Amino acid sequence: MIGRKREFELLQEATEKPRAQFITIYGRRRVGKTFLVNEFFHNRYAFKHTAISPFEDKEKKFKRNILKLQLQEFHYSLRNYGLSADEPVPADWFSAFHLLQSLLESKNYSSNFVIFIDELPWMDTPRSNFLSAFEHFVNDWVLARKNARLVVCGSATSWILDKVLNNQGGLYGRVTLPMYVEPFTLKECREFFREGGYAMDEYDIVQTYMAFGGIPYYLDLFSRGLSVPQNFDAILYGRKAPLRDEFDKLFSSQFANPDELQNIVTILAGKRSGYTRDEIASKGKYTSGGGLTRLLKALTNSTLITPYVPFGEDVTKYRLTDPFCVFYLKHVKDNKDATTYWQSFFNSPAAFAWAGHAFEEVCFAHIRQVKSALGIGDVITRESSWIVSGTENARGMQIDLVIDRDDRKICLCEMKFRQGQYSVDHDYATKIQERINRTMEITKHEKPVISVLITTYGLIRNEYAGKFQKVITMDDLFQ
Repeated sequence: MIGRKREFELLQEATEKPRAQFITIYGRRRVGKTFLVNEFFHNRYAFKHTAISPFEDKEKKFKRNILKLQLQEFHYSLRNYGLSADEPVPADWFSAFHLLQSLLESKNYSSNFVIFIDELPWMDTPRSNFLSAFEHFVNDWVLARKNARLVVCGSATSWILDKVLNNQGGLYGRVTLPMYVEPFTLKECREFFREGGYAMDEYDIVQTYMAFGGIPYYLDLFSRGLSVPQNFDAILYGRKAPLRDEFDKLFSSQFANPDELQNIVTILAGKRSGYTRDEIASKGKYTSGGGLTRLLKALTNSTLITPYVPFGEDVTKYRLTDPFCVFYLKHVKDNKDATTYWQSFFNSPAAFAWAGHAFEEVCFAHIRQVKSALGIGDVITRESSWIVSGTENARGMQIDLVIDRDDRKICLCEMKFRQGQYSVDHDYATKIQERINRTMEITKHEKPVISVLITTYGLIRNEYAGKFQKVITMDDLFQ
């Protein structure tokens, strides 16, 4: 088991408590939620059920019968755990959960027992009355038994947050352990590849993270005998590539309206710094109602996009920050059938330009490691990018990362992805000093400005290197 140490500790603490537990685990598709639960509980359950996706099959016949199919599958799971074959398929979810209660009561458990329902949101189909039945099952039966441990998982993060964790009805305050499962960090990716016997150094792993993020399922598709570019081609390009259609599945498995959400993500992919809600509404031709707000909330909850307030501004922007979505829309969508696309492209100037931008996202995803390297791990900060328009007396500037610190300092961070050490020349040194001066003017000299370089292999020491007061290397991001 790579990583997940804290998650194991939390699960251990929860399951040892002398009262009923309702554990809710959520996170992005393919992040390893089910694997985590199965590993912790060693696949030993009083009952386990995995719902079927109501979204991925586009046939109207399937959608029309989805409630019936969900109940049939639940009945099949009940039979796997001992329900009599003579018991008919339940007609509704209240009957289904009553059957589950009867089955578990017949076992007469004297010690702790675990009920695991995977992909719980998929069971809440239109007009199914599922949530009411589930609430009744939790309140009337599960929480009334000290030795009951109910664990539910879901990739539809927005549903989990709205219907379970922030529920204002029957499930209000009932969850005893909410757990969000994050993607792997760079350090955990390195552990994963080393454990698997892959010949990959930190530079290779950073490139991998740029396209796949820290999603264990994606990383597990890599082959030991292939280079990083060859693996990209094998996984993403060609008719048999396992992730060829993953972008569509990522949305269809989580959302009832995947096309609308894909449209917003595609819009955001067009600008690295993102757009405001009004700009998205204009580009997507959305009305002024609350529909767009709900869509943005769903994408934010699913961690595919990130809202932020640019430094010195008071308006919220939304950025596409999921590495896989960014890479897919930039390099895969229109090149699916080019089986050696990345091997032909990865050494081109355009690829290096993409890598520079993608490295910035890697740094944003590892802001805790950046702060630790700066020695400000415990300082409250706000992070954002910053674009300043030019004037008659000063040219415009774009700061990759601004760290606004509560200890009255501002860090202006430049991110540079290079195959070797970075070298500052005269022109770039001048630009750095201009950015420092202008930042101090705009902020009225209220906070000292620190110039920071985040790069792969460090900085060549020359007469201009001192323009950066702090240098963070790729090794720091792996801490």
